[in-house]
Amino acid sequence: MSRIARRVAESGFYHVMLKGNGGQTIFDDDEDRRAFLAALSSSLEGTELSLIAWRLMSTHVHLLLSDESGCLSSVMHSLATKYAGHFNSRTGHLGSVFSGRLKSVPVESDAQLIAAVRYIHNNPEKAGICPATEYGWSSYREYVGVPFITNVSVVLDLVGGVEGFVAMSEAARPTGVLLLLRCSNSRRGRL
Repeated sequence: MSRIARRVAESGFYHVMLKGNGGQTIFDDDEDRRAFLAALSSSLEGTELSLIAWRLMSTHVHLLLSDESGCLSSVMHSLATKYAGHFNSRTGHLGSVFSGRLKSVPVESDAQLIAAVRYIHNNPEKAGICPATEYGWSSYREYVGVPFITNVSVVLDLVGGVEGFVAMSEAARPTGVLLLLRCSNSRRGRL
């Protein structure tokens, strides 16, 4: 049976999710996270894809990408293959690291784009891990500091710069969530 064609975003923006096969952990430590970001950066080089936001969790990854050239699938295949090679050789794991086909959701409006960025950055807090401002494995720090892999200009232009971004992020923070866990040094990461 053939696969259903991926929905194409008229805007060119996609919220992409990669999940560990069978819910497995895909990042054992910060070395794995840095290897994933290196593989992501390498896979984006020489393409017209632009990374708008990202977050790494222990069992899954969220990416917000702009793809006006239609090469999303091939770039994500390259990324998954590069990272799986790293992970499998480092851990002795055999087989697929990621669960099947990547999931991508077309983002068709500025409001949906902002909502996706909020979700990507604020999810660690919603999960009870720590506030977005403390979570080191997302693009949040690139938005309020110095970008190194993320194209922050699209979102910053929409929200009125860094101050608008911080206000937008604060307005979207989960209310009434008691954080039982704080980011440990290993979770904060050093980008």
